[in-house]
Amino acid sequence: MSTKALIAKAKRPPKFKSRVVRRCELSGRSRSVYRKFRINRNMLRKLALEGKIPGMRKASW
Repeated sequence: MSTKALIAKAKRPPKFKSRVVRRCELSGRSRSVYRKFRINRNMLRKLALEGKIPGMRKASW
């Protein structure tokens, strides 16, 4: 889990565009965040397996 200060800092508008920090909306994690869903890979997998993300399912080939 990230600290409350880092989450609050990420929510503020940045001074420059390139300083945007993308964090997971659910856990606050800063790494491996999917821009389309705004959640990290662990939460994405969990929600996809629960069927809470429409159109997404486990791949099989």
